[in-house]
Amino acid sequence: MATNDPNGHRPAHPCSTRTAPSAGWTTRRWVAAGTAVALALLIALVLCGSWIFARSTAINNRLVDRSSPALVASVRLEGALVDQETGIRGFGMTARQEFLQPYRDGLVRQTDAERQLRKLGDGDAQTLRDLAEVRRLAARWQSRVAEPIAASAAPTALAQQRAEEGKMLFDPLRTALSDQQRHLEDQRAAARTDLLDARALRNWTFVAIALVILALAGSVVIALRRGVTDHLERLSADVRTVAAGDFSHPVAGSGPADLRLLASDVEAMRARLAAELRHRDTATAELATQAAELSRSNAELEQFAYVASHDLQEPLRKVASFCQLLERRYSDQLDDRARQYIDFAVDGANRMQGLISDLLAFSRVGRLLADHSPVDLEDVYDRTLYALSESIEESGALITHDPLPTVEGDRTQLGMLLQNLLTNAIKFRAPDRAPHIRISARQTDGHWEFAVEDNGIGIAPEFAERIFVVFQRLHTREQYSGNGIGLALCKKIVEYHGGTITLDPQYTPGARFVFTLPGRS
Repeated sequence: MATNDPNGHRPAHPCSTRTAPSAGWTTRRWVAAGTAVALALLIALVLCGSWIFARSTAINNRLVDRSSPALVASVRLEGALVDQETGIRGFGMTARQEFLQPYRDGLVRQTDAERQLRKLGDGDAQTLRDLAEVRRLAARWQSRVAEPIAASAAPTALAQQRAEEGKMLFDPLRTALSDQQRHLEDQRAAARTDLLDARALRNWTFVAIALVILALAGSVVIALRRGVTDHLERLSADVRTVAAGDFSHPVAGSGPADLRLLASDVEAMRARLAAELRHRDTATAELATQAAELSRSNAELEQFAYVASHDLQEPLRKVASFCQLLERRYSDQLDDRARQYIDFAVDGANRMQGLISDLLAFSRVGRLLADHSPVDLEDVYDRTLYALSESIEESGALITHDPLPTVEGDRTQLGMLLQNLLTNAIKFRAPDRAPHIRISARQTDGHWEFAVEDNGIGIAPEFAERIFVVFQRLHTREQYSGNGIGLALCKKIVEYHGGTITLDPQYTPGARFVFTLPGRS
């Protein structure tokens, strides 16, 4: 059996001290590490996908914004030069000024096309070389053939003279234009091929990212299942077994360090509960033994009460009776002192009988099985007034009351309660005025609160608790009769019925007792 220390505390169970499990990673650490790895992998995949996307975008922009526009500009440049050659040839054959208009328009379009090619070819050496070659050949043809014919006053003759030279100068220009366009077409084809390759790589990368994400999700589920959930399920199974009542079943820990620590704490709690249950069982057995002993003691007290009520009172009656008989028969032979002694003996025997009766009444409250039933306090009040009618008439007391309810309790004991309170109010009246006593009743929170107030001599607040103790008297027997049990009996009756009784220290003049009784259920 568990023992208590001098201060009333049981010693702590050995398993109640929290001990750290062996070193290892906790669930938080595992989750943090797994999350970090997953995030690093996802960041790498995102960066790779971003690079591929950026590369695909760059290739597409190169194809759309540079290669195709450059080829178009090259074709426009070729058209502008061909228009110039056509216009010069027509002007040389006819000498008509309107044939120079295609030549002049071609010069403007040539300038625009060259400017666009130079802009689009920025950074591309091949495009710039091709453009420089075309400009060189075009400038040579224009300076040797086109410009002299356009400025000549006799363009026909000059055109015939330089026809062969013009052809020789323009054919290389055509070849340079063809080379330029071929190079640009090759660049555009290469860009298209790069774009297709980048799109394919992008698609495969996104598929790989999706597969990796699925693999990560699966890995997380499996890792949580094997690293946390399975261990939690085993721990939960052990806890449920213990909760079902098998306190001897050990709680084992496994898995991450924090789960093992949790299991060790639960195991310590289980061991402590098991120890407490063993202590409770031992205490219950001791209580059963004490209850049996108490029942035996109560039985002895019952026997003692019977003896006190019959065997003790009978000798006292005999003592009082024979003392009175002695006084009557030998009164002429007794002096005043002898008669006084006999009166003392008779009075002592009578007081002893009253004290024994009061003690028996006090001991019976709550000890004997009372039959609680509905009690009409109006009827109890009427019977009490009838029992006290002589005292009421002698003192000139005026007693009033509120309508009294019906409560659950023992009729006899409630009658004793009311009679004792009214008797006290009449007994401790003020010498200069008739007693006025009022009984009030009100219902609060499922209880009935009663108050018995009078205009008597009152009770000092410092005696508010003392008056409810057995044999505690505030006055001598010469001043007021009684054994000092009445209010103690009232307190015991009220508490037996589940209520409380107190003295109102603020009430004056006189005394006011407030007690509560449970209402009817």
